[in-house]
Amino acid sequence: MKNKLDLENWSRREHFEFFRKFEEPFFGIVADVDVTKAYATAKSAKTSFFLYYLHKVAAAVNGVEAFRYRIAGDEVVVYDKIDVSATLTRDDNTFGFSLMEFHKSFNEFEASAKKEIERVRTTPGLFTRAFEVDNIIHFSAVPWVNFTSLSHARSFTLADSCPKISVGKMVENNGYKIMPVSVHVHHGLMDGYHVGLFFDLLQEKLNENL
Repeated sequence: MKNKLDLENWSRREHFEFFRKFEEPFFGIVADVDVTKAYATAKSAKTSFFLYYLHKVAAAVNGVEAFRYRIAGDEVVVYDKIDVSATLTRDDNTFGFSLMEFHKSFNEFEASAKKEIERVRTTPGLFTRAFEVDNIIHFSAVPWVNFTSLSHARSFTLADSCPKISVGKMVENNGYKIMPVSVHVHHGLMDGYHVGLFFDLLQEKLNENL
């Protein structure tokens, strides 16, 4: 489900009109998050740490309204729910695009995500399914690199306002497990303040019990 945003009364209308005309309207921020508690929780529950933190990322995305905004022509729509299109690596080191439905319950998310992981890993090619909707985030994991910045390959001719979130290698730092998270978002839809809200909420959810 989605609804149109009331642009006439939106406090960011001028910002939207300004940034939507840019050839590159996305901006990015990289910040570290503490995954000490999340890693321990996932291991204690004998579940995938990847799926566990991915669920927390998706929950934080859904918890910040600006991350549910998408540009539709001259309008901005607000989705009720945002799912995840994650790049999934196969045994031959190629990857395919997936579509993982977000569920508030981790157990429900885990069950459906495992099915999608298996489907992509046994289906050749990059596009293993059609993507007719844009109520998604583009997600990727780069667990080999403790990055401090990140850029994305983009086609400026394609209309795109989906947030792009990537995570890097988890490292030990003074007894804590730290992981970099990169967030690229459309500046017509949000500002650094909203990305800050996302990081605050993500850390809060990573510290939760299962």
